[in-house]
Amino acid sequence: MEKFVVTGEVQLAGKIRVGGAKNATLPIMAATLLCSGVSILHDVPHLSDIRAMQEILELLGAKIKQDGYSLIIDTSTVSKQEIPEHLMREMRASVFLMGPLLGKFRKVRVSYPGGCAIGPRPIDLHIKALEKLGAKVKESYGYIEAEAGVLTGAEIQFDFPSVGATENAMMAAVMAKGTSIIRNAAREPEIVDLQDFLNKMGAKVAGAGTDTIKIEGVTKLFPAEHIIMPDRIQAGTFLIAGAITQGDITVDNISPEHLFSVTDKLEEIGAQITARNDNIRIRAGDLRGVDIKTLPFPGFPTDLQAPMLSLLAVAKGTSIITETIFENRFKHVDELTRMGAKIKVEGRTAIIRGVSKMTGAVVAAPDLRAGGALVLAALAAQGVSEIEQVYHIDRGYEHLELKLQSLGACIIRSD
Repeated sequence: MEKFVVTGEVQLAGKIRVGGAKNATLPIMAATLLCSGVSILHDVPHLSDIRAMQEILELLGAKIKQDGYSLIIDTSTVSKQEIPEHLMREMRASVFLMGPLLGKFRKVRVSYPGGCAIGPRPIDLHIKALEKLGAKVKESYGYIEAEAGVLTGAEIQFDFPSVGATENAMMAAVMAKGTSIIRNAAREPEIVDLQDFLNKMGAKVAGAGTDTIKIEGVTKLFPAEHIIMPDRIQAGTFLIAGAITQGDITVDNISPEHLFSVTDKLEEIGAQITARNDNIRIRAGDLRGVDIKTLPFPGFPTDLQAPMLSLLAVAKGTSIITETIFENRFKHVDELTRMGAKIKVEGRTAIIRGVSKMTGAVVAAPDLRAGGALVLAALAAQGVSEIEQVYHIDRGYEHLELKLQSLGACIIRSD
């Protein structure tokens, strides 16, 4: 298996552009199923998760061409409503296909999704939303079957602002009869991007980015062209890389308002932040410990908890991170401890006592964001580190080693 070999203690400097967001691309790819014809998506990242979603769409009957960072998706020949079990298990994001397939064909059959090592991510909220819209859902032998003669607008109240359930409900409701209202909706920017794409297709969706989304059902949707929003998680990772290496980095093609919770914490830690219309510059300073709690947007993103923990491992004093979104998202702690970090986990809380320096070690990426965290730790550590199982990292960071090299990092990919 491939691995990253990193020689640490190199200050990163320069400018880097982030690409389109994986977490926006996947539901928008699914949404193309709602119409018949050719949709074009631009700034689509080259990631293994994107390739997996492409394979699923092609098995359903879509014809897809890739032109650089653009995907040309022809859904005019899509006829299947069942997703093969092995692909559902490979990638959890395949659950996004339930809403559009039900909206388009009024029928869908999927197995329970997999592809996630950060703890249980139950899909009961997805099922509840589809049932509210009139679907009859049957669960048996590891499969979920949903069917509806007619989808009817409804009021959907979520117990928790789930991003995936909000997006699935939006896609199922756009062609339901009447008006649907989603309350306690997730507010993430990726949901706004999905709303923008759906409205380009002819949907009538309003309120994304707030906790209440209103959808007026339409009878037909049409192909559309769309530029995927920038990846705020990738941008946050590079900002943290600048801080942990005592560097000076400018991250281009990003909306600063998407990262306020992160840049505020970085300033509190001791970094100097300069935000402009479409970029953020970070200049490192003396690092000091802070307390962080992950929360739904606009709170601190759970996807940046692991990278931030690496930074706090070398900050002066004691820090506390509380993970409120996922119950099993501290798998990187054992690996960081091998590098000399002093971290104690109690339930969903990590207590970090900063050390002056971590040292290189052989570690393994247990999941996507934890893998990113280990790369950041290796950049700051004394000596050479090897990070194994980089296929996890490739799910969400495109050519991470090449982008870090462009900032001066000493990192290579090796067999």
